[in-house]
Amino acid sequence: MSGPSSGFDTRAIHAGQDPNPATGDVVVPLHLATTFKQDGVGGLRDGYEYSRSGNPTRTALQDLLASLEEGVAGLAFASGLAAEDTLLRTVCEPGSHVVLGGDAYGGTFRLISRVASRWGVEHTPADLNDADALRAAIRPQTRVVWCETPTNPLLNIADIARTAEIAHEAGALLVVDNTFASPYLQRPLTLGADVVVHSTTKYLGGHSDVVGGALVVGDGDLAEQLAYHQNAMGAVSGPLSDWLVVRGIKTLGVRMDRHQANAARIADHLLASPAVSRVLYPGLPDHPGHQIAAKQMSGFGGMLSFRLAGGEEAALRACERFELFTLAESLGGVESLVEHPHRMTHASAAGSPLEVPADLVRLSVGIEDADDLLADLEQALA
Repeated sequence: MSGPSSGFDTRAIHAGQDPNPATGDVVVPLHLATTFKQDGVGGLRDGYEYSRSGNPTRTALQDLLASLEEGVAGLAFASGLAAEDTLLRTVCEPGSHVVLGGDAYGGTFRLISRVASRWGVEHTPADLNDADALRAAIRPQTRVVWCETPTNPLLNIADIARTAEIAHEAGALLVVDNTFASPYLQRPLTLGADVVVHSTTKYLGGHSDVVGGALVVGDGDLAEQLAYHQNAMGAVSGPLSDWLVVRGIKTLGVRMDRHQANAARIADHLLASPAVSRVLYPGLPDHPGHQIAAKQMSGFGGMLSFRLAGGEEAALRACERFELFTLAESLGGVESLVEHPHRMTHASAAGSPLEVPADLVRLSVGIEDADDLLADLEQALA
């Protein structure tokens, strides 16, 4: 009843979570064991020997992620960046090249530009909305085209199907960071992507109480390679983190419905504010990526950014004036957050082609009562 033909919310609650045949548990058990008794030398019980290599709670999460993203395998990691690092070191080698979308998460940019570069992996930023620019950025050594959609923090939209076609023409993999949309709103593997990346810290966990990451892949051979490196490199998620993400995913659908309903109201409110020069939200009809987002997503999400007419100082003052929106990094929790990307999450991109505007404010819209959020927004911008 939780197979591929089942609805999303049904799979979110049941996939990978069959009741324990011995006890009938309806909640995935938390397996804290680091090692497992073997039935003789080499006689593993369901393949478990040591928790870095495999843990039943992690298996439940990985099976659940694969089901939601409609992939062949999911892999859970200690953080989103741990997942990204494992992926890059699996598919790249010294001399490889990565095309990085011109608006990417600051941590991804730092990992590629300052860590992987020391290993001999080069990169080129490119506007993924410009097919000619993307093709021009690709080299014979390109192994990965890295895409976020919607992007963090400028909420740009890339056409996943078209980007996949261009990447595959060059023999490169398309990797899509699906953290902002979540699999509830967007499933890149069904549009041609090869790998989906998540920070499970965000919408999948949903309660700001767990740090984790994930990869989901659509090819069995690549899944085997990634699983080998997951174990060999060891940046795996712990069982408590796995358990918390499984718990969070059960309510992903109902949470995302409220997140995006609140975000849409806030976007409309910001459009009418004289303090605001621009609102960045793909749900707005005049957003340049609105039509593509409407085609490849089932909703527009709970993230939005806006620019202040008064410049950076006005943005900093607004961030400090919010009361219900908490000034904090991260996103995707049930509580609303506000941040200044230029000085916070994207400070590492300062001075690079990926630098974000200093007058930009990013909101992670929570699931509180919308009227209360609007009142807080009004007083912060007054």
